Amino acid sequence: MEAVMNFNLPLTFEQVTQIVKQMPKPEQQQLVELIQEGEKESIQTHFASEAALAQDWLSPEEDEAWKHL
Repeated sequence: MEAVMNFNLPLTFEQVTQIVKQMPKPEQQQLVELIQEGEKESIQTHFASEAALAQDWLSPEEDEAWKHL
């Protein structure tokens, strides 16, 4: 089982950028891939939930509730 480690380091974006620039290129590439994978998962969750939410949102009752806006 992989240990979960939570860190709360008050770093600015500039500081993070400088740290990443100091990493070896292979590790920088791994970081890029990790970020891209997270983006894909977020997008997949969005599309997976869209149909379920549409059932509630696309109803005459919802239209009536929001017509004043």
